[in-house]
Parts: sequence; C-alpha cells; structure tokens
Amino acid sequence: MSINNNVNNANNKAQVDASKLAQAQFQSKPGNPSDLGEPVRSNNPARQDSVSLTQSAQQLANVQKKGTEAPVNQEKVDRLKKAIANGDYQVNPESLAKKIAVLETQIFGAKA
Repeated sequence: MSINNNVNNANNKAQVDASKLAQAQFQSKPGNPSDLGEPVRSNNPARQDSVSLTQSAQQLANVQKKGTEAPVNQEKVDRLKKAIANGDYQVNPESLAKKIAVLETQIFGAKA
C-alpha cells in the first residue's frame, strides 16, 4: 500500500513540476503581459494546496516534539562532555548491554 502511494505521489510531483516549467517558460517569453507590467490573468481558478501526513510521520513528529521539550540536566551534560574530551569517561559494557536489552524489550516486546 505504501509503495503505491509513493508511486502515485511521484507521478503527481512530475505532473506539477511539468506544469510549473511550462508556466515559467510562458512567463519568460517576450511580449508576455507580465513583461509589459500588466497583470497576468489565468482562466484556471486558484487551487488550494494540501498536505497529509501518514500516521508514521505524525508519530515521528510527536516524538521529535517531545524530545525538544524534554528537560535537560545541563550540569550532567557538561560533566560528561568534559570527561569524554579528557578521555576519562569509562563505559561499563555489562551495564550498557543490560540497558540495551531492556530498551529492545520495551520497543519490540519480549521474544518467545
């Protein structure tokens, strides 16, 4: 389903790009009313542009918004940056592995 939407969107984009190119070429021709300072009138009614986001995109936007709103312990960040820059920061591989496993379980669920 997603692939079909992407193909349809690509076709629509190509049509819009071709339309914009034709319009730009027309407006750049000598003797065009816009070159004479006259208003350009179109027989086509004004179109309303619209955008719709997939559910995944909406979820991603919400996660990004929450990430920017999350509180930051700036003292801890500065302390860690300094330790990394000085080469004093030590990673505990066992603790890191446990935390990664917990995170994977939260994201993907427990494996049977």
